[in-house]
Amino acid sequence: MRDTGSPRRYAIAGASGLVGGALAHRLAADPATVALHLLLRRQAPALVSLPHVQVIAWPGGAVPRLPPIDTAICALGTTIKSAGSQAAFRAVDFEAVLDFARAARTAEATCFAVISALGADAGSPVFYNRVKGEMEQALRALGFPTLVIARPSLLLGDRVSLGQAPRLGETLAQNLAPWLTWMTPRRLRPIKADDLAGGLLAALVAAPAGVRVIESDELQRLSDTVTRPT
Repeated sequence: MRDTGSPRRYAIAGASGLVGGALAHRLAADPATVALHLLLRRQAPALVSLPHVQVIAWPGGAVPRLPPIDTAICALGTTIKSAGSQAAFRAVDFEAVLDFARAARTAEATCFAVISALGADAGSPVFYNRVKGEMEQALRALGFPTLVIARPSLLLGDRVSLGQAPRLGETLAQNLAPWLTWMTPRRLRPIKADDLAGGLLAALVAAPAGVRVIESDELQRLSDTVTRPT
C-alpha cells in the first residue's frame, strides 16, 4: 500500500478538461504534493497559478520528456463527434494515452491512473467501448507496479467555462437527474467531474500493487469520504 504521507510528484495529461482540471485543483491543495506537472495543449490561466504547478507544453505529436515523477494520471478523452472520425478519436483515446503512459514509465512513475469509461471492453461491438477496452489492455501490458483504471458513467460539469461545447447527453442527464436518481442504479448514474476526481485520488491513496478497476458507483462512494478543496 502507498505511503499517504510521502511527498509526491505528479504528472497529469488532459488537465485543461473537466476531470483533469478538478484533479489539478485537488492535488495543488494537497500538502503531500511537491511537484505537479501539467501537460497542456492550450493555455489554461486558472491552472498555471496553482501551487506546485509546472506546465509542459504538449501541442501534439510526441510526448515531451517528463521529469522524474511518482504518479501519472491520464484524463485525456474526446468523442467521435468532437474528433471528427473514428480514426481521430482513436488517436486521442488510445494512441495519446499510451504515448503518455510510456513517457511516464521512462520518467520512473510507479503508479499510473487513467480515466476510462463505463462499459470498456476490448471485445465490444461498440467502437467507443472497444477502444477504451483496448486502451486498458495496452496499459496493463506496460507493467506499471500500480495501475488504477477508473470507469465513470456519464460525466457532468461546466464545459462552457472551459471553452468546450456542451454535450447534449450530458445536458439532458443533468436536467433529468433529480427526477430519475431514485430509480437508477448508482453504477449507471451520471457522475460529476469533481466527484470522479475526488474518488480517483482517494483510491490512489490506498492503491495496492497490481491493477485496480474502479466502477462509477465505487468512485462516487470514495468521493463521499474526501473533502473538496477550498
